[in-house]
Amino acid sequence: MRARQPVPEGLTRLAALQSGVVSREQVLGTGFGVAGLNRLVRSGSWVRLSSGIYLTAPIAPAWPALAWAGVLIGGDAARLGGLSAAYLHQLTPDPPAQIEVLVPASAGPPTVAGPWYFRRERDGVRSRSHSGSPPRLTIEDTVLDLIDDPDCDARSAVNWMTLAVQARKTTPERILRAARRRHFVRQRALLEDVLADVRVGVRSPIELDYLRNVERPHGLPVGRRQAKRGSTETDVFYDEFDLLVELDGRLGHEGMGRFRDMRRDNSATTVDLATLRYGHADVFGLPCEVALEVASNLIRRGWTGIPTRCDHCLRAA
Repeated sequence: MRARQPVPEGLTRLAALQSGVVSREQVLGTGFGVAGLNRLVRSGSWVRLSSGIYLTAPIAPAWPALAWAGVLIGGDAARLGGLSAAYLHQLTPDPPAQIEVLVPASAGPPTVAGPWYFRRERDGVRSRSHSGSPPRLTIEDTVLDLIDDPDCDARSAVNWMTLAVQARKTTPERILRAARRRHFVRQRALLEDVLADVRVGVRSPIELDYLRNVERPHGLPVGRRQAKRGSTETDVFYDEFDLLVELDGRLGHEGMGRFRDMRRDNSATTVDLATLRYGHADVFGLPCEVALEVASNLIRRGWTGIPTRCDHCLRAA
């Protein structure tokens, strides 16, 4: 009886780095023979994911393994893009069902069955740099590609930009530099406008709504964004008038986030700071009413200004 061919240690380490996925070329490159590879597949010890791509464990492949498989199928310069890159950059909580793999412009996209969508890159559009394992677009190019999607509306574009900066994975300047390398960017004016506000501390769509729909058009004082108070950060702080405005968006205000909010509000009350708290329905749906309430509190605390009436206020009069 022929002794079973041992799997080389180098191949085992490579498979571990690639979520258990290896290509036929990688296997044979370690000196492991074709006969041994075929035995592993026939016995069920390894699972064939696609032609020449194997999972080195007899289990259903997890999403990271399928992502690695897509990159290996795509070739040496392939990398993940779209929502697949967004998921790996932690911009979205759930992995997409279809895994987007970008291949060089000079290569023909593979035609294979499976959960992969192969797309040919255009030369000179994206940085040739990539990040992470499996390789993916930089976070800046990921954001720009998501915004360039025809199905991405203005609000979704704002969400992608603010999420990327809020997560401290990039900066407005880096996104702008990546955008300027491109001849065409959908919603370029919106992108530059939003990133200008992100520079002054806006970190989420609801904070942008507050700045643009509540504070500016109603002539309120300019609040300080992301103001540090001990170990906490305040969304908007009107320092001179001891007034905090907390904006409860989708992220960070559920579960444990709710208790952080409670501790932050209690801490503010202890030092005689007033806190106003608003959600999306208030800021997006009732900006004039929110502005009036904020202005009233500012006036009680010494503001001598006069709130202005925005176009919406005038139409509603």
